[in-house]
Amino acid sequence: MADWIALDRIATRPLPGRAVALTDGHVLDHAAFRDRVEAWRHAFAARVGQRWALYFDDTVAFAAALYGAWHAGKTVYLCGDNLPETVSRLRGEVDGFAGDGFSGDDVVTTASDMPCRRETWTPLDEDTTRLVVFTSGSTGEATALDKRLSQLAREVEALQSTFGAALGDAVVHGTVSHQHIYGLLFRVLWPLASGRAIAPRVFFHEEIVAALDRPALLVSSPAHLKRMPDSLDWSNARMQLRAVFSSGGALPQDAATAASRLLGAAPTEIYGSSETGGIAWRQWHDDAPVWRAMPGVDWRIVDDHLEISSPHLPTRQWWRSEDRAESDGRNGFRLNGRADRIVKIEERRVSLGALERQLLALPEVAEARVLVLPETRTQLAAVIVPSPAGAAQLAADGRRAFARVLHDALASAQDAVARPRRWRFVDALPMNAQGKVREADLRALFRPERPQPHWLSHEEAKADLEIVLDPELAVFDGHFPQIAILPGVAQLDWAVRWGREAFAMPPRFLRMENLKFQRVLRPGTRVRLHLEWQQAKSALVFRYQSEHGAHASGRVIFGEEAA
Repeated sequence: MADWIALDRIATRPLPGRAVALTDGHVLDHAAFRDRVEAWRHAFAARVGQRWALYFDDTVAFAAALYGAWHAGKTVYLCGDNLPETVSRLRGEVDGFAGDGFSGDDVVTTASDMPCRRETWTPLDEDTTRLVVFTSGSTGEATALDKRLSQLAREVEALQSTFGAALGDAVVHGTVSHQHIYGLLFRVLWPLASGRAIAPRVFFHEEIVAALDRPALLVSSPAHLKRMPDSLDWSNARMQLRAVFSSGGALPQDAATAASRLLGAAPTEIYGSSETGGIAWRQWHDDAPVWRAMPGVDWRIVDDHLEISSPHLPTRQWWRSEDRAESDGRNGFRLNGRADRIVKIEERRVSLGALERQLLALPEVAEARVLVLPETRTQLAAVIVPSPAGAAQLAADGRRAFARVLHDALASAQDAVARPRRWRFVDALPMNAQGKVREADLRALFRPERPQPHWLSHEEAKADLEIVLDPELAVFDGHFPQIAILPGVAQLDWAVRWGREAFAMPPRFLRMENLKFQRVLRPGTRVRLHLEWQQAKSALVFRYQSEHGAHASGRVIFGEEAA
């Protein structure tokens, strides 16, 4: 195991042979990494501005630019994304940008042929070296948080103190981005300090399986851990994984249990936020694990709210969270939900109020309410009262096209995960006798349109999935009043929708062939759908089966958009 290096001394001198990253199967050592840092230090030092925003797809490229900027005396702004509205907003706060997706005179780049001097540099000052991160806070508006290197250093030291002994020289794999505080700490700063090699980010479960060929730790999220397929061979993971970390949202017990079985390591959940840094951790070794504070973090419960005092905060004063909590009577606490309207969607912090304000700013919208639909995959939904102009557009273009207009209007400020997926358009918001709009009445406007699929296998040209026909599916309404059955048109629609999820298919429907409906499908039935994409024929073949036998089959032919 490599020696520990404090964050302020990561790049003070080159250390040949110390692993920093795995790139294309080769180890990038510290001396080569520091050469990259020096190139960035030189580039930033040549620019007058003090504040620079960074966004890189590659983790090691980001780490080199981060330390290069810090050693040039710059304050770094951590971009959560490089969407046009984000860049436009930051142009009023920073002096320039570095990384991917930027253009203009305010973008700094490195010179690849710059000579490497490899002199010793002065350690960074923990109090004056700064990183600015952004959070929605309690209002949902992007708020800048100024963090000192001392706060980040204490948090990394707490991680090593709590978990480091069991990790050794494990390679650091991750599904989360280093452009957010969780990924920054776990996939950049902690590995650099501990001497653990940083592996390229992985996105798909198949990539995780293929990458685990040596002792490793996995920095993931509930979104990935909740969807781990049984069909993959996880035997290497069970042999190689020394730890699995999850943060960004609560990990349900069934997902934690399944992940433990497949990976051979109980996920360690980290509870915290951009404002607070890491607060506590827990592992699912029992039915209801409590949260235990990280080293140096003190906590108390006041008026059912969790309050903390931490070296990861700007001061040691008590900080009041919007999380409701209760003590377990010993050394831990349990969380009982949020007291504000900030929700987690796919581990992304989303303000329902901010989304409503963005919708109300559109000329097509008179009133808007955004809510969470607690389905198998938690979704955002919006109830809209159109303005006169919006109502005319809705009548002319139809519900689907109008929803797409509103969805796309949010794209410059919100990525796809943080935008509503379900829409309802009404003449007036539903109100009770007291004139209040209740969430229960809003939710009543929505019913599941289709079941959530459980993917059993997914190959290049074949896929199998399983669905359960919930009696509450809206598709059963009125078909038929005496005995509900699943309409054939719904079966065809679902096959095409899930086919598009599984395969890269041409956009245009041409025709159906060999369509057969052999046996009706009733509510409550567990159904298996087999999909096959025949590339040469541009055909999607589907087949519905259950324990009762074959239900439906057919072939759908697709083509490119008409010229």
